[in-house]
Amino acid sequence: MDRKTQSKANPETHAGPDAEGHGQGGQPVLHLVGPFAQLLPMSGLPLKGALPDTSLTVLERAGILMEGSRVRAIGPFDQMEQEARRMRATITRLPGNQVALPGLVDAHTHSCFAGSRARDYALRNSGRSYLEIAEAGGGIWDTVTATRKATPEQLRNLLRDRCRRFAADGITTLEVKSGYGLSVEEELKMLRVIAETAADVSQDIIPTCLAAHSMPRDFDGSAGEYLEQIAEELLPVLLKEGLARRVDAFVEQSAFSPDQILPYLETARRLGYDITIHADQFTTGGSEVAIRCGARSADHLEASGPAEIAALAKSDVVATALPGATLGLGCGYTPARALLDAGAALAIASDYNPGSAPMGDLLTQAALLGPAEKISHAEIFAGITFRAAAALGLDDRGALAPGMLADFVLFDTDHYNEILYHQGRLRPSAVWKSGRRIPDSNGKN
Repeated sequence: MDRKTQSKANPETHAGPDAEGHGQGGQPVLHLVGPFAQLLPMSGLPLKGALPDTSLTVLERAGILMEGSRVRAIGPFDQMEQEARRMRATITRLPGNQVALPGLVDAHTHSCFAGSRARDYALRNSGRSYLEIAEAGGGIWDTVTATRKATPEQLRNLLRDRCRRFAADGITTLEVKSGYGLSVEEELKMLRVIAETAADVSQDIIPTCLAAHSMPRDFDGSAGEYLEQIAEELLPVLLKEGLARRVDAFVEQSAFSPDQILPYLETARRLGYDITIHADQFTTGGSEVAIRCGARSADHLEASGPAEIAALAKSDVVATALPGATLGLGCGYTPARALLDAGAALAIASDYNPGSAPMGDLLTQAALLGPAEKISHAEIFAGITFRAAAALGLDDRGALAPGMLADFVLFDTDHYNEILYHQGRLRPSAVWKSGRRIPDSNGKN
């Protein structure tokens, strides 16, 4: 351990926990961490609507008592330390100032891919549009070609390396989509790679099938026939192999229209899939599809206007802003302020992908969304913790409270405002996932 996480507890108090956070005899290990200069539990806040910074609970000199992978209690560290010693718990006492937040949740990424789209980026900076580049042979199909050529081992290695970087950035739960296979065989290859990688990385990976990402250029048939083939030949196999329980679709001019996609999504719902939608990125229509299908989330929404905003606010669909796409494409931001003021639930995700959002830095992007859309720090932190978890249908993370997963991230500062103020330059000093510290890039605990 480095000096910031050296335990002051008697090393004989407990044997070290196993991978599930259990000690000798299979009993969950009790472990107290603190004191934190500030702890923001992000619990007890509403899922929908605006959040002033005054709504945040900020605990000073607090601690987190973990029982195995879960939070047992949070509260004043000095009081908890006495109780922890009585219970013969392991104690990690932190020197200096640390601010603790729940582990960050990135609810929208395309992290499984091969190849580069640096040429697309140069063309966009020269004035070519996203659609023009796609029509000229770039865009999604460029990545499909490279990803199809990659072996499963190559894809696993690429995804594993990206996950390690995400973990160092404080991401303890990461959604990963397919969508660069665009055939039954190649989508299966991608989702099997995602599942295999999930067993080999520190954070939780939530797989999503995005076979309806774009119409494959080598498919001999109509869009409806392609979607019917995917629904009949891919979706049941994913359920049988336990590879995904979420389906995404790109509803857009360059992909699939609402009329084309609705029968496919209805089939997915009948099979028991959760739905999410790439919606209103360049034109409207996708958010309406998301609402009609009872989707968990509608992501992008840069083109959403007053009617779409009002409809999303009245629904249970989480609106997910993707500032990485705005930065990569040079387009307007998701109307985050208007969505919050209308009463919508707003999540923020990185949209990490090789084409439109190559940065893949959730904290930096969220920090930049703040001044652009006048989003409070409370709304930003909610958008990358419990509201992002809700976009994935998860209610056991994104906040620190008894019974929740012990996922949290520490920053070397004495005030939470510093985290966003530095616009991504203040990186996590330590990341804990399910009660265990994630090793850093040097392999040290």
